[in-house]
Amino acid sequence: MIRIKRVYREPSSREGVRILVDRVWPRGISKERARVVEWRKDLAPTTSLRKWFGHESARWNEFRRRYRTELTRSGMMDELRKLARLSSNRTITLVYSAADEEHNQAAVLKEIIDELV
Repeated sequence: MIRIKRVYREPSSREGVRILVDRVWPRGISKERARVVEWRKDLAPTTSLRKWFGHESARWNEFRRRYRTELTRSGMMDELRKLARLSSNRTITLVYSAADEEHNQAAVLKEIIDELV
């Protein structure tokens, strides 16, 4: 099972393996409080794509398309397949810092991983 959760929300035992999928460490949160097992900067959108998107919901569909293209071109689809396999045996929570809980990179990653399962 794949879940997504904002890093600033309190972790729970139901989240399984917490993986941070931001390129930059979230402001104002310690590693202890974040309780992430892994920090996968390589799965985050490039800085230029992230800045272009700016979490503007009007750009959401285009962001999803461009992000998927980035993941494919950078060879990260194999990494997402590994996460998909792992998620069949345990819960994985993709953690992100964006304030928008619907329009963020973790939502796109979850969508892709769900398609791969």
